[in-house]
Amino acid sequence: MSGDPWAGARAVGIHALPIPTPFLVGRVNCYLIEDEPLTLVDCGPNSGRALDELERALAAHGRRVEDLERIVITHQHADHQGLAGILARRSGAEVCALDALAPWLAGYAQETVLDEEFTQLLLAAHGVPRPVANALAAVSHAFRGWGGACPVDRPLPDGGTLEFAGRTLRVLHRPGHSPSDTVLLDEARGVLLGGDHLLAHISSNPLIQRPLGRPADAPRPHALATYIASMRTTAATDLELVLPGHGEPFADHRALVADRERLHERRAAKIARLVEDEPLSAHEVARRMWGDAAESQALLTLSEVLGHTDLLLADGRVREDVGDDGVVRFSAA
Repeated sequence: MSGDPWAGARAVGIHALPIPTPFLVGRVNCYLIEDEPLTLVDCGPNSGRALDELERALAAHGRRVEDLERIVITHQHADHQGLAGILARRSGAEVCALDALAPWLAGYAQETVLDEEFTQLLLAAHGVPRPVANALAAVSHAFRGWGGACPVDRPLPDGGTLEFAGRTLRVLHRPGHSPSDTVLLDEARGVLLGGDHLLAHISSNPLIQRPLGRPADAPRPHALATYIASMRTTAATDLELVLPGHGEPFADHRALVADRERLHERRAAKIARLVEDEPLSAHEVARRMWGDAAESQALLTLSEVLGHTDLLLADGRVREDVGDDGVVRFSAA
């Protein structure tokens, strides 16, 4: 996209507000929709710096937090929902989120404890050493403060709509990167507010997280397979512009989806080769692929490996067995 990458968004009355986060992904794109009701899509993490910058970004468009009438949350990650409760209390704005996500947001403290219990069971089952798992739990506990509880005033059903004076947005559940990923489609203009569903400059990570509304010992979801199905559904939709949760907008979403599918095919093939000689746990595979990052980024790398072994299992290219130590290992079929 040449020239100003945000010109297309402004042309349809949408302003990007890039807000700082403490995460490696960098700034998160919040979107101010200049329509009635005045709407903010996503809001940044729960931090003083993020709130200060959001207030300055709103002021640059002649607005204040108190002017907001609606807040929409695209998914459960802290950089997208952390400030929602604070902003709603100050503005009285209606908070909208996917109906399946609403109980999680309202019960944030209890839900994130269950999420961590699920993660610890996942790490143990796939060979992550206890000291690494303990360190990850400590980091996760610290990171909870970047998110926050927020009652949802209007739960949104998949396929439902958000009405404005000058547009209608279709609400579409596109799980994979998280269980709650939601995109907002302006069908008349071909514009998609995509959250983290599709990002141009990096691949969205299909993180393995506790399914919404399920107990901590729930079977793990097949996040990558789910994500690929979601991407294919999006690729079948005619779009002119995607406004992502991170990075710049982009136009050719079908080419991006095709590129991501090729990436996952290559990674699955690499993992298949790694387990040809001996059975390996997912953590052992991650160590061979990413070295020390398999420990410093244990959940991320484990999710990557398990997502691709799910594809290999579905194709009959690998098998999985549980050892006497309770650890799952993968081997060539």
